[in-house]
Amino acid sequence: MTSRPIRGAAVAAAVALGVTACSAPGGGADGGDSAEAVVIGVASEPETLSPLLGYGKDGNSKIFDGLLARDADLELRPALAKALPEVADGGRTYTYTLREGVEFSDGEPLTSADVVFTYRTVLDAKTNNTARSELDAVKEVRADGDDKVVFTLKYPYAPFAGRTVLPIVPEHIAREQDPNSGSFNTEPVGTGPYVLSAWSKGEKLTFKANPTYWGGAPKVKKFTMAVIDDDDVRATRLRSGDLDGAVLPPNLAATFKDDGARRTYQAESYDYRTVTLPTENEVTGDRAIRQALDAAVDREAMVDKILDGAGHPAYGPLPTEDPWFARGIERPQDLGRAGRILDEAGWKAGADGIRAKDGRKAAFTLLYPSGDKVRQDHALAYASDAKKAGIEVKVESATWEVIEPRMKNTAVLAGFGSTGDPDYGLYTMLHSSLAGDGFNNMGRYDNPAVDQALDTGRRTQDEAARKTAYDTLQRELVKDPGYTFLTHIDHVYVLADRWDGLTTQVEPHEHGFASGPWWNIEDWQPKK
Repeated sequence: MTSRPIRGAAVAAAVALGVTACSAPGGGADGGDSAEAVVIGVASEPETLSPLLGYGKDGNSKIFDGLLARDADLELRPALAKALPEVADGGRTYTYTLREGVEFSDGEPLTSADVVFTYRTVLDAKTNNTARSELDAVKEVRADGDDKVVFTLKYPYAPFAGRTVLPIVPEHIAREQDPNSGSFNTEPVGTGPYVLSAWSKGEKLTFKANPTYWGGAPKVKKFTMAVIDDDDVRATRLRSGDLDGAVLPPNLAATFKDDGARRTYQAESYDYRTVTLPTENEVTGDRAIRQALDAAVDREAMVDKILDGAGHPAYGPLPTEDPWFARGIERPQDLGRAGRILDEAGWKAGADGIRAKDGRKAAFTLLYPSGDKVRQDHALAYASDAKKAGIEVKVESATWEVIEPRMKNTAVLAGFGSTGDPDYGLYTMLHSSLAGDGFNNMGRYDNPAVDQALDTGRRTQDEAARKTAYDTLQRELVKDPGYTFLTHIDHVYVLADRWDGLTTQVEPHEHGFASGPWWNIEDWQPKK
């Protein structure tokens, strides 16, 4: 997949965390009047800025660095480590040598003890980090002098190096605090190109350049993340000049297509929209209902009408362009098949066209996050397709505070997608051992064949065996869908054309704070 800058494209994507904007020439409420100050609008804010609780775990944090980082092509490159790791013992030992002269923003030097402290704290069961299972392979992490760190794995884990983009925290500050509730969560100190200078919860986060950054002081001296959760409000503020950049749904992005002062960047992504189908719900827990919904949905129409072509149909969690995608699982809308599945399972149509079985109607509620127009449009289209098969889907909007306690037995229009390796994201989404673990395995999906495929993919280094395992997983999801996969979404950003050096990466679901054209904001240069 590729990412590219384009001009005037009427394409976009909306996500849970991804909205951006920059201070307009002349100055917005949060910005300045030079290219040294940037305002970034975001749809929501993180609960914490501590990597110990999961912040920045996939890299690109502006406050912190990991041992490794990813470049524009997602290839791993050294960051706090001076080189890629030395791998020994058949893939069970990884040794990193630290870069010399790196300091935290408080002036204290980085040492191997900081790396060991970070990983051990994340792996500690007392730490409330829901991504801990991503480091399941780690048996031990230890320091070898001040400049070397050695990871010993329980089993060879092929994509382990990609997990070491995890940001490193300073032991001398964080060890004195409870990782779950300490002040470090809102007052972080890292080695990254920027330092948090202020955080007004629900309003904005302000960052200033770290003058002693080991990679060189950034030219953009200040940027602000303004929290704007509504698509329409972001578009209005962009249009008024209060903001000069945003990611928007297609119909709103189209209104800027003739704006010559702004540049549009389109990034392909692993980000997809899906409907969780909780097994504990008396309707969505029925496999026939899930299979019928999978057959009834018109994915092509969603791409054309909701995404304005800025995306692709999703036939599973991996995009069709991905080398790990299981060829042959593509499937069109088939209302005839949906009807046959329901007929054979005893779901009979009533006078109102809605099916029922044993006195129970084929009806359930589908929640989507308020203010997210693209998810709203997906939810409404999904409900319309489901009704054609005789299934009633009642669409409701709610905040995540309302959605989270209900998602155990209520369907949710969710978004997921991770870059780097199929293990990233698939394990936490599908493995039965993580059912109900926060936003991991939201629908409490439980399929032994899928579990076995996930375990095989995680524990073998043989690429052919991994490919077979992930093929099996994707085909099993067609037979036993715990989710209805809808679309893979391209991300589109509109920014004032005031800087050089902007580009995009192929992006994960979560972007805005990390991904986007500002993934490398520390390298931007003002236009001359």
